[in-house]
Formats: sequence, C-alpha cells, structure tokens
Amino acid sequence: MIDSVLEFNKQFVEQQGYLPYQTDKYPDKRLAVLACMDTRLTHLLPAALGLRNGDAKIIKNAGALILDPYDSAMRSLIVAIYELGVEEIMVVAHTECGACHMNFDHFRHQMLERGVTGQTLDTIIHSGIDLHHWLEGFHDTTDSVRQTVDVIRRHPLLPRDVAVRGFIIDTHTGALTEVGVPQNMEEIENPEL
Repeated sequence: MIDSVLEFNKQFVEQQGYLPYQTDKYPDKRLAVLACMDTRLTHLLPAALGLRNGDAKIIKNAGALILDPYDSAMRSLIVAIYELGVEEIMVVAHTECGACHMNFDHFRHQMLERGVTGQTLDTIIHSGIDLHHWLEGFHDTTDSVRQTVDVIRRHPLLPRDVAVRGFIIDTHTGALTEVGVPQNMEEIENPEL
C-alpha cells in the first residue's frame, strides 16, 4: 500500500495537484480542533465544519482524548496557541466511536497473538507505565468530551481568553451537538453551585 501511495504522490507533484492547497502555517480562522482519528471523519469533519485547507489546526488521536495534561495532544494545542495564534479550541468526538469501551485487556490479547511477549508487557508495567490507563477508552462519549474540555480549560499554561468548547459529530450526517460543559467541572457533581 505504501508503494502505491508513493506512486500516487509522484504523479500528484508532477501534475501540480498541490496548488489548490497552498497556504501558510497560521490558521486563518485562529481555530484548533481536537478530533478523533476515525477514518469516517477524514473528509466529513472539515466539510461539516466548513473548514478549508489553512483554516484550522486539526489534531487527531484515538477518541479525541487528552489522557494527561502534558500529553502530545495538549502540547500541540499549547504550541498552536502561542506559536500559531489559535484563539479558540473545539473538541470533537463522534458517534459510534471505536474508543468507546476500549481497554488494555483487549489489546493485551491481540499483542500476545502478534508476538509481543508477556515479559515485555510486564517490564513496561513494572517500569511505571500504566497500560490500563494509557490504552483505556471511555464508556460515555458526552462525559469524555466534558472531561477533555475540562483538562484543557484547567491547564496552567492555557491563557484564560482562549475559548474551549466540546461537541459530538454524527458520523452519518455531520450534525454537531454541543456538549454543555460548565466552566468548573465541580458544577457537574454539585449542580446547585
């Protein structure tokens, strides 16, 4: 498959297929989108958001999650803000996500079948890496979006004037549903606050 991709790329360059995509590194809409890497969103997400090449920084990972305040997705958002002028962030999860109900026990079985040894897994776990947390998905998409938005909003390096909002996109229609996220996640546990 990679060889056929390379052959296509050679023709793409020779035919100057890149011309309609030329832009600079700064997002025209000053927007960053943290989205799931699901293949159904490759074209649907930018089309449903009305984004063209150069409009936004799109950061993708499994589940549109920030597992840790200092993981690579959060690092990318911080760089997008300070280096590239991003002023707003959208977290966009989606319906029917494969990361929903994902867990290490499932992956462990597959890893062992494909040649990763139990000793290797034990060494990683005993070195302090929590593979259960690292490969855990989520069980509720709305709650996952709330948690990710909250991690971003609470980040000590995030300027307070950056807007952060969460959404779920329908993988069939592209319809966006905003996930109401209180400014303070404690409001979820204590709605009277």
